[in-house]
Amino acid sequence: MTEEWGTILVVDDDADMRELAHDLLKDRGHHVATTGSGEEALKRLAEGDYAVVLTDLRMKGMQGTELLAQIKRDYPDINVILMTAFGSVETAVEAMKHGASDYLTKPVKKDELVRVVERVLRETALRREVNRLRKEVHKEYSFHQILGKSKAIQAVFELIRRVADSPTNVLITGESGTGKELVAKAIHYNSSRKEGPFVPVNCAAIPEQLLESELFGHMRGSFTDAKADKRGLFEEAQKGTLFLDEISELPLMLQAKILRAIQEREIRRVGATKPVSVDVRIIAATNLNLSEEVKNKRFREDLYYRLNVIELMLPPLRERLEDIPLLVAAFLKKCGLAGGKEVKGVSESALAMLMDYAWPGNVRELENVIERAVTLSRGEKISPDDLPQAVQGARGDRRVLDEAAEKSLPLHEIEKEYIKKILDKTGGNKYQAAHALGIDRKTLYRKLAEMEGKPHPEQ
Repeated sequence: MTEEWGTILVVDDDADMRELAHDLLKDRGHHVATTGSGEEALKRLAEGDYAVVLTDLRMKGMQGTELLAQIKRDYPDINVILMTAFGSVETAVEAMKHGASDYLTKPVKKDELVRVVERVLRETALRREVNRLRKEVHKEYSFHQILGKSKAIQAVFELIRRVADSPTNVLITGESGTGKELVAKAIHYNSSRKEGPFVPVNCAAIPEQLLESELFGHMRGSFTDAKADKRGLFEEAQKGTLFLDEISELPLMLQAKILRAIQEREIRRVGATKPVSVDVRIIAATNLNLSEEVKNKRFREDLYYRLNVIELMLPPLRERLEDIPLLVAAFLKKCGLAGGKEVKGVSESALAMLMDYAWPGNVRELENVIERAVTLSRGEKISPDDLPQAVQGARGDRRVLDEAAEKSLPLHEIEKEYIKKILDKTGGNKYQAAHALGIDRKTLYRKLAEMEGKPHPEQ
């Protein structure tokens, strides 16, 4: 019933006791192995994956306490339960101080043995899962998850390495969709605060009247709906990192309170009379030019300099086009795993379109385009037809100019090719084509007639 919890190793020089424990736990659905000595137990541990060791305290050769010490030193993730005769309970209690998870007194009651072993197994499984999740979180936000080989993104990696363990505040700037929150998480999970919480807050997404309570908390009765005391996000981020996204959207009144929290390392809940000390690192982000906001009196100059101790500027995707193939491959894998649909790659023509597009929404837009393409794709590779019209059009418009420049075509020939391209895009609708070209229909009819060497149709 509980095989996923891990294997149990029973260690006892009493064969009857080994058999009893083995049969009891086996009947409960556990994987169980047995051995008659501490020395043999260590060999077994080196060769297999065990979650719990159930060992006798007094045995021939290596004693249970010696085995415990060796396990705690070499296999800290394995929990140890000691079995002891009644007269040695004090020794067992002492052993628990040195790392044993629990102890059983002999003669062991069957139901108690099962209860204690399964409790320790659950604790072991839970701890292992927490450790696994921590490793996954750290892996997800380590540098290799911010993909890129361009000089621009490599410079970002280098700055993250240099600032991660610093206690100073960081201001991340860049256009929307460049990955500011991902970089903030990378800084946090590569810093000495990685065991603490990472608390993000989008300052533009919370109504102004609620933002103070969200950031600083409130006391019961401080306003109409304050029915209980509430911790704010500053307190939630204690010993960790508070990520203030869209910091430029903070009202000036709250900017002053944020400044005080940074300077004094304390906050005051709404309605409170006493301050609360906070130990929080601030990482802020904006897609605006904060220095211009300061000049225009929309952002406090003193807060700007407190936040902008180190500025980390993220390049837009159009300035790191060589990173697009790497990003596409990563998003294909991510979308395939999430949707259960395997798409092995992108056709050359589709990739050319992706490389030519300007990406106003940056990496976020690219991920959305790939997710859409994976959903629509009917083959093993993404084709141009799977991409949005805006992305397809970018390549078509660019190709006209590229080919014209390659052939050194005269201007009237370039105009002819461009008009044909626009008509193709509008499905031959001359009204729409004229509108897209910025000319009236008569002018378009005249140009079309000239292209075909015919008299003007309206003459």
